[in-house]
Amino acid sequence: MSKPRLTMFFIVEPPKYQLMACHLAASIRANFGDSVAMVGYCPAHRMAELSPDAVSVLGRMGCELRPMQTEGRFDPPYPHGNKMLAALERRETEYSCFLDSDILFLRPNSVENLISAGKVSLTPAASMGWAGQDIWPVIYAAAGLGMPAERIRLMNQRKGADRMPYFSSGLFCFPENHVDARGMRFAEVWMEVAAAIDAAPDVPAKRPYLDQMTLPLAIRKAGLDWNILPKEQHWILGGMKRGQPLPKDREIFTVHYRNWDIVKEYGLSRQAKDMLQAHAGVRRMAQIGKGAEAAE
Repeated sequence: MSKPRLTMFFIVEPPKYQLMACHLAASIRANFGDSVAMVGYCPAHRMAELSPDAVSVLGRMGCELRPMQTEGRFDPPYPHGNKMLAALERRETEYSCFLDSDILFLRPNSVENLISAGKVSLTPAASMGWAGQDIWPVIYAAAGLGMPAERIRLMNQRKGADRMPYFSSGLFCFPENHVDARGMRFAEVWMEVAAAIDAAPDVPAKRPYLDQMTLPLAIRKAGLDWNILPKEQHWILGGMKRGQPLPKDREIFTVHYRNWDIVKEYGLSRQAKDMLQAHAGVRRMAQIGKGAEAAE
């Protein structure tokens, strides 16, 4: 078997995210097989709290657990920033793909559907309710960058003019070996841009939106472009779509479900349990993590 080109990585943190991560890992193995590597990151100061059952289940699926330092990295603390810190960590493959832990892959997929040379692959954000479009000149000025000419449609945008590029940070794939003119990797540039915006007093809603508002800036500052994936590769459930069935005329490869009640509402919990059974030998994870949202 050839060495994987892509590492899928995600947060494994007690109590809830360690449970979600087990279902995510099973869905990766079910639909990508051994064509990808997997790494789960846990804040170093919480490694000892991980359930031994979750660690064992992830290990059976070939998901390596690695600690990452999170304490003191953002001031004030910013849990959403853990994905940025995880992206900074070194991996051994040509590409990496970050996934929010509350994601499930539903059908056979291919690495080639998610990666693109010289680009960050991702989908538009569902919406942008924290500010109007007039905030973007302020954000770009705070980072010392010019605004892009491109405009896009947000995922749940039904009308109106196209918007400034604004993407979901729940699923994004990027080349690991690309460096900018200063020798900085994409994740390093992202942290640099985020620090500049975090320090700007006239930018609102930096908690919890700092990662998403800085993502398009970081892509361009790093000398990369964006590759907008079909929404079927990152179908966001809940929100405006809650209560609507999955479309019958599309093949939905990936769902971002937010909480397990939504998985049940869409009739996907049996498939999630079947994948876990097939690839980890465990059907129910309710014993993991007191207070975790369990698949029943």
